[in-house]
Amino acid sequence: MKNPDFLIIGGGIIGVSISRQLKQSFPKASVIVLEKEQSVGRHASGRNSGVIHAGFYYSADSLKARFTRQGNIALTQFCEDHRIPINKCGKLVVARSESDLPQLDELLRRGNQNGVPLESVSLEEARKIEPRVKTYERALFSPSTATADPLTVLNVMREDAERDGVQFMLGTVFQKKRKACFEVGGTSFSAGYVINAAGLHADSIARTYGFSEEYRIVPFKGLYLYSEEPAGAFRTNIYPVPDLRNPFLGVHFTVTVDGRAKIGPTAIPAFWREQYNGMDNFDPGDFIATAFRELGLFLFAGFDFRRLAVEELLKYNRRHLVSLAQVLATDVSVDHYLKWGKPGIRAQLMDVRSRRLEMDFVLQGDEKSFHILNAVSPGWTCSIPFASHVCDQIASLLKR
Repeated sequence: MKNPDFLIIGGGIIGVSISRQLKQSFPKASVIVLEKEQSVGRHASGRNSGVIHAGFYYSADSLKARFTRQGNIALTQFCEDHRIPINKCGKLVVARSESDLPQLDELLRRGNQNGVPLESVSLEEARKIEPRVKTYERALFSPSTATADPLTVLNVMREDAERDGVQFMLGTVFQKKRKACFEVGGTSFSAGYVINAAGLHADSIARTYGFSEEYRIVPFKGLYLYSEEPAGAFRTNIYPVPDLRNPFLGVHFTVTVDGRAKIGPTAIPAFWREQYNGMDNFDPGDFIATAFRELGLFLFAGFDFRRLAVEELLKYNRRHLVSLAQVLATDVSVDHYLKWGKPGIRAQLMDVRSRRLEMDFVLQGDEKSFHILNAVSPGWTCSIPFASHVCDQIASLLKR
């Protein structure tokens, strides 16, 4: 199928979700998903935590608040409809000291504003939910938080999309734009409309269309340590009260879909976009540009990036990472946490003018192309309602 009505660049959860929604919004349109890897979900979408978030962290006026709340319901329903295993284990957010209590109250307020089920529980009630939990006086319990395997979900979504007529071009790289055409795998062709869902490379592709002039991606590497304890050693996810000024939630316990525990993640500044292991995928130009942007954050960021970067680099040490988790639960031994999971890289958007990390979705487009510049965490949870929003935006742009 050449010259499709819609071309989506990127075969992650966002691109695949949009392809499904496009076939619902434009049933007669031809849709191609272009993915440079040999299978979908080889980057962030197949490497994320697998947590289906509830949506109480975010201020009510944000897109993330709306899409996370809606996405929690939609993704849970998707898993149930397709008989995808899901662990409805919930989440406890705990206070480490008295100083955390005001932030705990703020999260409860946000949860109520966002219409998210959220309960304030005493220490005794928290221990009935999770006997190993540690908290100061009280905690919050999110009953609708769950976990699933992100790659399983994505592959089922892809199968749905293919049944609806979406075509996937795997192992095919978007190379460059040439006026109304573009090069893909050495071949030039055109598309009626281009949707850029390229994750780590979204800003670079957007600039070829005249967008993302003020934005650049800054990559952060995330790693989890997996427990050797048997399934069921933890009953629920345990998170600390986060610093809401920062884009990361801190080290926590995640109970996977098979009932095992892992701790993390790290949020270590990466030195190029696909720096998963050692010198893999090294790109000298990307290394220089990324180092320059991170230096700007060190010197001028509106939050304490230097402190954050040092703290995150220390988490490479297994004993240190486990020590941070020991604050949240009892009987946590470094001997139980021996195996690192595969690293993931978060495509975090930065406003280069203000040197501020963007905390919400950032979208730009016109009547010819649409660019998802920041599909930041929890993009996996948000993917279904977010895709509907993107397609509504595209329909409005096409009417101009």
